[in-house]
Amino acid sequence: MPLSPVLRETATYPFVRLNDAAAERRARGLEVIDLGMGDPREPTDPAILQALRDGVRERMGYPAAVGLPELREAVAGWVGRRFGVTLDPDTQVIPTLGSKEAIYSFAQVVLDAPAGRDTVVVTEPGYPVPGRGAAFAGAHVFELPLREQNGFLPDVEAVPDEVWKRTAVAWLNSPNNPTGAVAPRSFLERLAELARAHGFVLASDEAYSELWFDEPPPSALELADLTGVVAFNTLSKRSSMTGFRSGFVAGDPELIAALKRFRPNVGTAPQEFVQRASVVAWRDEEHVARARGAYGRKRSLLLDVLRRKGLRDAGGAATMYLWIAVPAGETSEEHAARLLDHGVLVTPGSYLGPTGEGYVRYALVPTEDQCARAAAILEDVL
Repeated sequence: MPLSPVLRETATYPFVRLNDAAAERRARGLEVIDLGMGDPREPTDPAILQALRDGVRERMGYPAAVGLPELREAVAGWVGRRFGVTLDPDTQVIPTLGSKEAIYSFAQVVLDAPAGRDTVVVTEPGYPVPGRGAAFAGAHVFELPLREQNGFLPDVEAVPDEVWKRTAVAWLNSPNNPTGAVAPRSFLERLAELARAHGFVLASDEAYSELWFDEPPPSALELADLTGVVAFNTLSKRSSMTGFRSGFVAGDPELIAALKRFRPNVGTAPQEFVQRASVVAWRDEEHVARARGAYGRKRSLLLDVLRRKGLRDAGGAATMYLWIAVPAGETSEEHAARLLDHGVLVTPGSYLGPTGEGYVRYALVPTEDQCARAAAILEDVL
């Protein structure tokens, strides 16, 4: 049977391996506290759920790819309040079915191999979707490593001009999964400068922009010149709405216009009742502050024991993740396996990219009680 060679060569999605390991342990009747996959389990705010219910009607047609005007206006309003940026909701915002599908398919919108734009630049370790979407679109994928000595920011100055000249889109993820690093405004400005100089698109994945414990991270949307710049965001992490699949892309009007032409072909507009719930979510900050407080308490619980046991917190003060250096003499996979033997599931950094070796990622998604239980286990194991 014919299959895409990209699919044949694609390794199992790392979180499938994690889930399989956890399931095997649970099948033996053993405890598993899952700090592996970043699927928020904080409750969705009741007002959002009520808006979802109120949005369901007896007859509902296909949702338009451009989204409801009310949702585009709610997104633009949130961007204005959060980042001090004025966006035109009609020309600079388009809702998406979460951010994953939009990130995955974006290479199909901007690749132009006949014109020599056949390369997508991504960072590693990290979220595999930008690279996989690029590969399925037929792009050459150029990986920029994230190293601790560089503050887990990509060394964009080390990219050869020959690569930049062939680049259609360069991806940045800030705040970063898995490292928690936050790209400062100066870095965003430099990358945008390179994008303008070499004629590629800067795509900023900002899914974790609202999960911070020090100060609010900047957005690529704050750049003075948004030519060739788009930001992707989602309610999954900000509002604990993973199952709703609701996000947006915003930025350069020319790129948003291209997405408006492309997206009806793939039929991935959020359902209208999800859009109406999303309007409520983007207009409210109280539930976001509550969630941020819960993540902060869980973060402190685990960091307290990890630091006392001599493990180093290598990551930044943002996202729902801890990026912890493994003890000397252990690989990331060996360390994760040792913890799982005692019921604590974490992600080996090597699962997220070769430069992730030497670290493990803790996802702060269980309840506070479960995190306290994990801390007690770690107290005995480490």
